[in-house]
Amino acid sequence: MARIVFYSTATAGNHKLREVIQNQLDDIREAGTYKSERIITTPQATAIGVEGSSGKILNFCANNYLGLSANSDVINYGKKALDDYGAGLSSVRFICGTQDIHKQLENKLSKFHQREDTILYASCFDANAGIFEAVLTPEDAVFSDELNHASIIDGIRLCKAKKARYLHRNMADLEEKLRTTDARIKMIVTDGVFSMDGNVAPLPEIFELADRYGAVTFVDDCHATGFFGKTGRGTEEFYGMLGRCDIINSTLGKALGGAAGGYTTGPRELIDLLRQKSRPYLFSNSLPPPVVASALKVIDMLMESSELTAKVQSNTRRFREAMTKAGFTISGMDHPISPVMLGDARLASTFADEMLKRGIYVIGFSYPVVPKGKARIRVQLSAAHSEEEIDRAVAAFIEVGKQLGVVS
Repeated sequence: MARIVFYSTATAGNHKLREVIQNQLDDIREAGTYKSERIITTPQATAIGVEGSSGKILNFCANNYLGLSANSDVINYGKKALDDYGAGLSSVRFICGTQDIHKQLENKLSKFHQREDTILYASCFDANAGIFEAVLTPEDAVFSDELNHASIIDGIRLCKAKKARYLHRNMADLEEKLRTTDARIKMIVTDGVFSMDGNVAPLPEIFELADRYGAVTFVDDCHATGFFGKTGRGTEEFYGMLGRCDIINSTLGKALGGAAGGYTTGPRELIDLLRQKSRPYLFSNSLPPPVVASALKVIDMLMESSELTAKVQSNTRRFREAMTKAGFTISGMDHPISPVMLGDARLASTFADEMLKRGIYVIGFSYPVVPKGKARIRVQLSAAHSEEEIDRAVAAFIEVGKQLGVVS
């Protein structure tokens, strides 16, 4: 039997690494922005088990917008795929990692979005990391909203195009930057819905500028796909402009089953190019069959009915109206992301802890996730929340708000 040798890590270099990292961790704790992970002991749902808490806790901080993460029909569809197609492919797509269900999902997503073609990724972070480098060259220019998601920022950094950030939702600033470029491809990049604030990109104005200056439009619709707009087609549909955007990136990991996966949908030529050049696609394993099947089932459900979409929208109105009436400042634009603005990082953390004591699971967000001085509790509504659960959450917010001097 071979002898296993364990080497000591007590080297000078290792010691210095630990020292530097520990100093950074101490600074984060001192600033009150250290993020601890609460341990969930049940499936994702509106009522969950949390380690250290007795009984079920009401969850108001998941991206489970349609309440389908633990839906029995979705789960059973995934189980059947596990039996029929296996646990995974042990391969990237272009070698031996494409099954018929991968193509079925790509085709259904194209139909859902009314686009020519779609390409799947392991996550939307990968989709955002894989598109700009593959498409844009030094002859091109990309114009990105300053509050775009971190994955967009990182993806743009990888490309060699000229880069410009425009002020958040500021169309005058965007136009000024478009006016001064002679780039071959001009790509305007924005989140459809900004995940920390719940506000919506001004797509009609962006499309107008794109037409005026010959630009291409790109929208990351992760916090819109499946539940925003009348039938859940996202930010375009919210504005009554379905099909207008050139490129959409989105996720399967939120409303569409909540497991994992992302995608790019758009022109056929673009999707074909990404299959040839997009590094996260070429060098990452295919999505596991149960994940693919779960998303397929959700898309089928959305194609058949908009009932869940309507429910999450009505739940959103109920929560926002009650919280505003109670004196809280709620950021955003009639979106299930309903940030309760508090300002101070320590206050946000303490507020969340007090809510958990009352059986409500919410999380305080602070720097660097949001700007300094703009800490908040980000509440997210789901179609699965009952009116009684929403009212209970509002009552807890009022009680804690009075205790901590946030409302009178």
